[in-house]
Amino acid sequence: MLVTSYDAMMVIISVIVAMLASFTALDMAGRVATSSGKAALVWLIGGGFAMGVGIWAMHFIGMLSMTLPMVMSYDASLTAISMLIAIVASIFALWLVCYGELPALRLCGGALVLGSGVVAMHYTGMAALMFVPGIIWDWRWIALSVVIALVASGAALWLAFHLRTGNGRLTLMRIGASVLMGCAIAGMHYTGMAAASFPSHSHSTHMGVNGNWLALLVTVVTIAILGITLLVSMLDARLQARTSLLARSLAEANRELAQLALHDNLTRLPNRILLEDRLEQAISKASRENSQFALMFMDLDGFKAVNDAFGHHVGDNLLIAVSERMAQQVEGHFTLARMGGDEFVLLTEIDHPNDAATIADGLVKAIDRPFAVSRYELVVSLSIGIAVFPGDGADERELMFNADAAMYHTKNNGRNGYNFFQPSMNIQVQSQLQLNNDLWQALEHNELRLFYQPKYCAPCGPILGFEALLRWQHPVRGLLSPDVFLPIAEKTGMIVNIGSWVINEACRQLREWHDSGHPSWTVAVNLSALQFEQNNLVQTVTAALNRHGIPPEQLTLEVTETTAMRDPDESVRILTELTTLGVKASIDDFGTGYSSLLYLKRLPASELKIDRAFVNELESKPEDATILSAIVALAQSLNLKVVAEGVETAEQQAFLTSLGCNTLQGYLLGKPLPPDRIGELPDYVGEEQAAEMQAQPELAASA
Repeated sequence: MLVTSYDAMMVIISVIVAMLASFTALDMAGRVATSSGKAALVWLIGGGFAMGVGIWAMHFIGMLSMTLPMVMSYDASLTAISMLIAIVASIFALWLVCYGELPALRLCGGALVLGSGVVAMHYTGMAALMFVPGIIWDWRWIALSVVIALVASGAALWLAFHLRTGNGRLTLMRIGASVLMGCAIAGMHYTGMAAASFPSHSHSTHMGVNGNWLALLVTVVTIAILGITLLVSMLDARLQARTSLLARSLAEANRELAQLALHDNLTRLPNRILLEDRLEQAISKASRENSQFALMFMDLDGFKAVNDAFGHHVGDNLLIAVSERMAQQVEGHFTLARMGGDEFVLLTEIDHPNDAATIADGLVKAIDRPFAVSRYELVVSLSIGIAVFPGDGADERELMFNADAAMYHTKNNGRNGYNFFQPSMNIQVQSQLQLNNDLWQALEHNELRLFYQPKYCAPCGPILGFEALLRWQHPVRGLLSPDVFLPIAEKTGMIVNIGSWVINEACRQLREWHDSGHPSWTVAVNLSALQFEQNNLVQTVTAALNRHGIPPEQLTLEVTETTAMRDPDESVRILTELTTLGVKASIDDFGTGYSSLLYLKRLPASELKIDRAFVNELESKPEDATILSAIVALAQSLNLKVVAEGVETAEQQAFLTSLGCNTLQGYLLGKPLPPDRIGELPDYVGEEQAAEMQAQPELAASA
């Protein structure tokens, strides 16, 4: 027999190729398992091809590593067939481990088919050797190689199936498995090689493909194929990972958008959109199961005063605290939503209307307790209106409308409580809605009027000017005072357009008075909080002054103390712009808010206006006289004029004059009148009383 030997370098290369082919097999199994459709089919065929070429190349390189005392050549057809067998077997193996489960029976059947394919590939490749006489086989070694092939195939299938997917250590596990599988494949090959003996008189046929240059070509091409396959696989894996990350990020973004779209940004409670969906579901469920639920419309009493006095930041924190306390009071299946502002809605399942009353009573009592917010102890109350399905409405709109009507009934009857809806409540609500609709047309139909209350130089004249006071000449209800319709105008935002009309109309009327012989008269206009915050306020005032030719110093804009202190820095900026034009600024209702003297000093105002509440209670509350004295002294120290409104008695007139008030305004001196009746006002009032007061100054001191 010819003595055979093996090239150590070629043997090492063959083992490395076997390991690389094994790793490719494991990686391709993962690619196929995580893909679907055409992508999975492409990975199955492409991966099977690369894996089959790798396994075939390992066997072929192992054969080329064998050294014989003659030049070896190979039959091209058999060599190609052996490679085709390896590819088909590899595709079968990938298909087996990537689709469905892998029970023991299927594993054994797959190991038999794959092992037979590997054996067929090996011995077909050996048969491709072209020399005579042929190889002498040792059947014991052949049998052992077949057993090794079957066992190695079963182990390879089991590892490939269980390492298709996994955690972050998956790559390391596949590398370890590839080493074991590569050694098993190499062991099978070299066991099969040991079964072959070559007679001593054997010689090459000098036909077929020469193996000297074929070894290098096969090695390079195989490693290139496996390397490219793995590179594409890793790039695909990274792309999938990035795509998966983007998909997760997009899903998270969608969840956040859904949260923002369906929940209130401040309190994180459901908003109107989500409430409407839950209400629709509740109606469907209650209709199917013949059950009941309650819809409660809730509004905070006194929240606006807190918001105006302490600022939006404190108001927002109060709303958060209120929502948390409400949520703690409710149990079972419920939806607590914020509709906007200080309005909340509770949707809750009940067995009996008394359950709704119990819940509402608990909410009222819970909110009635003081709230500790930003170092302040704040007190608000809760007004609730309750509508019960199905008795109080058949759809979402009717239930919401009726619950809202019940809530307004609670507010109009003392607040801080709850009421169930009654059909009679709709009359009042419909009246408010009709008034709201009429107000939209009041400007267009020229129904708004300005009345003017005179402002006298203390104590009794002459007339210095007028304060413009708004009225509404309703076509059906008659002349309406501002307390009837201004809250609606402020809530709907119509107050901005109405305020602009008031400024223009007051300037127009003042122009008439100037032209009729009263060039020294002035006019004062009240600014609402919403109007004061408008960006175009300065332009509106400037346009009205220019249109009617009014000197800026003869127009006074009155801003309440709470409005000015809501955002002191912004108030300073706005009032500075106005006073730069020459317009005078007055701080109205002074003494009722929470002014900082530091900001009060910075406000470019020319006068303070004492709230009528202090003047009206001078006789019943002597301590108010002390407050008035302090206010007047403060104004004088800041070089501000003092206007006292609500003067209704001679005693008030005398006392306020003695304190140093510059201007007096009230029913004693003159009631608000339409422009055509201003001529009825005397230039001086109460002259005899003024003379008596000047002659007896102790009268003022005792008032």
